[in-house]
Amino acid sequence: MPDFDSASDPATKPRRRRKDARPQEIVAAATDIFAERGFAAARLEEIAARAGIGKGTLYLYFPSKEDLFKAVVRTAILPDLEQAEALAAAGKGPAFPVLERLLRMVAQLIATTRAATIPRLVIAEAGNFPELAAFYHREVIRRGFDVLAGLLRRGIGQGEFRPLEIDHGVRLIVAPLLMSAVWRGTFDGLDGSPPLDVPALVETHIDHLRRVLLRDDAGESVP
Repeated sequence: MPDFDSASDPATKPRRRRKDARPQEIVAAATDIFAERGFAAARLEEIAARAGIGKGTLYLYFPSKEDLFKAVVRTAILPDLEQAEALAAAGKGPAFPVLERLLRMVAQLIATTRAATIPRLVIAEAGNFPELAAFYHREVIRRGFDVLAGLLRRGIGQGEFRPLEIDHGVRLIVAPLLMSAVWRGTFDGLDGSPPLDVPALVETHIDHLRRVLLRDDAGESVP
C-alpha cells in the first residue's frame, strides 16, 4: 500500500485553510458581537455561533473572553498603530505633514471600520474590567501618545512648532478623534440624524492645529 502523505492530498487543503483561518474568523465574529452587545453582555456561545464553530473549538484558540477581547484590539488597531510608529520614525523633515497624515489615517479607521467601537467599549467597561482598560492603555493609548509626543517635540526642536506643554498638547490632538469614535458608535443615526462626517471633522481639526502649532515663520502660511 503506498505511503499516503495527507499534506499533499488535495482533499485536505480546504480543511487546512479553514483551520488556519479560524482564529481570524473568531476575532471577526467577536468584534461584531462586542460592538453589538458590549463586553459584559457578550457571550462566548454567541461568538462561537457567529463564527460557525462550537464553544469548545473557540476555547482551543482563546481560553477566555478577556483573551478574545485582547485579540480583537490587536487585530483591529495594532497594525495601524505600528504603521503610525514607523511613519513617525521614518523621516527627519517637517513634523506637521506627518501629523496630518496620521490624523487622516485615524479618521478613515473611525469612519470605515469596527475599530471605532473599541474605545467606546473600553470606556463603558473600564469600571467593571479595569484589567482590560489597563491593557488598552498600555497597548494602544501609551504608544499612540508616544508617537504624537515625539512629533510635537520634533516640531518644537526644529523651530516648526510654537513651544507648548507636550502632554496637554497630545491630549488636545486626540480629543476630537476620541469624540468621533464614541459619537459614531453611540449616536450615529439616532432620531434620523445624519452620520458624523469624520473625515470632514478631522480636516477642520487639522486646520485648527495648523493655526495653533505652526510658527508664523515656519515656512508655511498661517493666516
